[in-house]
Amino acid sequence: MSEWILFFSAFGAATLLPFYSEVTLLALVNQGHDPYWLWAIATLGNTLGAVVNFVLGRYLTHFEDRKWFPFKPDKLHRAQGWFQRYGLWSLLFSWAPIGGDAITFIAGVMRVSWPVFLVLTFISKGGRYAILMLIYFGVV
Repeated sequence: MSEWILFFSAFGAATLLPFYSEVTLLALVNQGHDPYWLWAIATLGNTLGAVVNFVLGRYLTHFEDRKWFPFKPDKLHRAQGWFQRYGLWSLLFSWAPIGGDAITFIAGVMRVSWPVFLVLTFISKGGRYAILMLIYFGVV
């Protein structure tokens, strides 16, 4: 049961929803759960949450001209310019609490290759959880 809570908190944390998976992960490791298994669950959940952002970016921009569209065109175009400037490798910063979700969304807008997106995002998300666990518990 606690693994599902971790998965959904990690998934939600990668979207625009206000979730914080780090606290759940550290609490479960502290309770004696297998840290490698928890790392895999959190990384998978967080990566799949980023996939939601990617898909939204890929298909939601078809509605850019609608009044209800949540992003102003100038901000969206500025973000696209930023992504073009820094490129695919900026996905390695998708772990960041501020701006990381936007990077995965813009990657969808920019039609980044699906396998490249998955690999770089998985490395980023998994790396964050591994470093977090290493800092707090010396495990990984």
